[in-house]
Amino acid sequence: MDFDRIDRQILTLLQKDGRLTNAALADQVHLSPSACLRRVQRLEREGVIAGYVAVLDPAAVGRATSVFVEVSLNSQREDALEAFERAVRECPDIFECHLMSGGLDYLLRVAVENTQDYERVHKQHLSRLPNVARIRSSFALRNVCQRRVIEL
Repeated sequence: MDFDRIDRQILTLLQKDGRLTNAALADQVHLSPSACLRRVQRLEREGVIAGYVAVLDPAAVGRATSVFVEVSLNSQREDALEAFERAVRECPDIFECHLMSGGLDYLLRVAVENTQDYERVHKQHLSRLPNVARIRSSFALRNVCQRRVIEL
């Protein structure tokens, strides 16, 4: 999708502060509030803006530990992939799931309180996922960089 200069400014500002009022946003991009609102609504309608969220501090809500889980399935048949993905969506402790190329099938990011909490997730959820041949877990020691703004 092609964005003009004003679309880029709107998207950059909203990525940095999704709570900007339309009036403040319009002022910063030098548009009337009605023209700015039309642009934002178009970007939302076209799916460029997928939603608005509050970004929480994982430690403050008891999820300070990120675990990256490599999963290999015993089959890459479509029904096996679909069953696995359905089960993953049901687990509230899995925050990300990516279908991968290369030596593993999926990469998950699990957010837990600590190693004991991860053991609970492993026993109650990960070990019960369908069609799993192998699970390998790596604990993140600390977050070095996490971008939330896509430069346009």
